[in-house]
Amino acid sequence: MQPVRVPKLAPSGAQPSQSPQPQQTPAPKPQPSAQPNHEAVVDDDEVLTVNSNLVVVPASVTDAGGAPVQGLKAEDFQLEEEGRAQKIAAVGDAEQVPLDIAILFDVSSSVSQKNFYEFEEQAAARFLKDVLKPTDRAAVVTITREPRLVQSLAGAETAAAKLTAIPAATSAEPTAFYDTVSYAAKYLNDNSPSRHRRVIVAITDGDDNFSNAVREQTVAEYEAEQKAEAAGGAQGARAAARRDLEARHRRAVASVEREVQRADAVFYSINPGGASVRLNEISTRAQNNMAQIADSTGGTAYLPSSASDLETVFRQVASELRAQYLLQYYSSSDAPAGKFLSIKVTLPKRPELKVRARRGYYSKKR
Repeated sequence: MQPVRVPKLAPSGAQPSQSPQPQQTPAPKPQPSAQPNHEAVVDDDEVLTVNSNLVVVPASVTDAGGAPVQGLKAEDFQLEEEGRAQKIAAVGDAEQVPLDIAILFDVSSSVSQKNFYEFEEQAAARFLKDVLKPTDRAAVVTITREPRLVQSLAGAETAAAKLTAIPAATSAEPTAFYDTVSYAAKYLNDNSPSRHRRVIVAITDGDDNFSNAVREQTVAEYEAEQKAEAAGGAQGARAAARRDLEARHRRAVASVEREVQRADAVFYSINPGGASVRLNEISTRAQNNMAQIADSTGGTAYLPSSASDLETVFRQVASELRAQYLLQYYSSSDAPAGKFLSIKVTLPKRPELKVRARRGYYSKKR
């Protein structure tokens, strides 16, 4: 099997887009040596015939200082699927593949009352203008009591203008973080062409108290605490309510992971709460949950400690997205549709470098 020459390839497991597609070139002529189970993948400039088992894995490589590392070759990587080594057919150039970003902006009362709310907006808008090329798009979704799409996929200027116009909350507002990330993943899956790179960037503390999975039990724990204080004890009911709530959070995080992985998206979070979140049990749980989602999809959960660090983090994310490696291989799996297949990417020849890639993908019907 010859390596694919263009990087705009449809990852296995991606769903067909419902959004308008660019003008298509004529279908390729049948190849006399074509292998079974082939499908046409359309590139902007040419048409290639590739195996429908093609899987594309975005991978980010950084040095000890967190700077992106470029110039690596296919032979530098080792990729396993379900514990079996896979031959990397080609390494695509991420800069040549359109990028669709869903940027999630938290306007709930837990973050919007902070002094640098407007600075967050401006920093996020500069990030979009910096990272998006003319072929790229961004959607803007707010995080509050429910997900709200304030801007559908559009160019950098349009998305940035809409982002900076989002008002801060003026009264107490809850946070439906899990519901919003799941919404963003489904939105990208439905509206971003399968051959595009998909990224979710959430600017939030991740402290969820209103998503469907945790809302009722959050109230139950609060009421149990109030009763315990009034009675001067009754710790058993309070502890039981807390255990139930923690279990619901774990299930909610697992569900969000699945949605982001099904969308073949990479998740990044940027927590404006700073290092002080580690002093609070609830805030620590929220940050750890965001880190879990990011780790499973090849992203990063950032915790900047100041406004100046916020700018630095946005620059790191932008640099990383430009320097991604698109590892392409042909899976031999005959797994049924919807089965999660694990992936592991390493750099055995360069142990001093750190590589991040999604931990797996959901197979599609063959």
